[in-house]
Amino acid sequence: MRKCIRCGAEMEEDFTFTGGYGNVIRKKGLTGKAVYPKAAVCPKCGEVSIYVDDEQREKLIK
Repeated sequence: MRKCIRCGAEMEEDFTFTGGYGNVIRKKGLTGKAVYPKAAVCPKCGEVSIYVDDEQREKLIK
């Protein structure tokens, strides 16, 4: 569970970015490590938080 940094409400998680190829965070050009971020949205104030889930974070460790 994520808490909003602005108002403290519980955020709704697991929103994904769409369009074209989606959004990718990539290191060192096109052949480097890549992760696909997700977003959490606060239903109370509208704050958006971008994060990498556990599965994607594991890719960074390897």
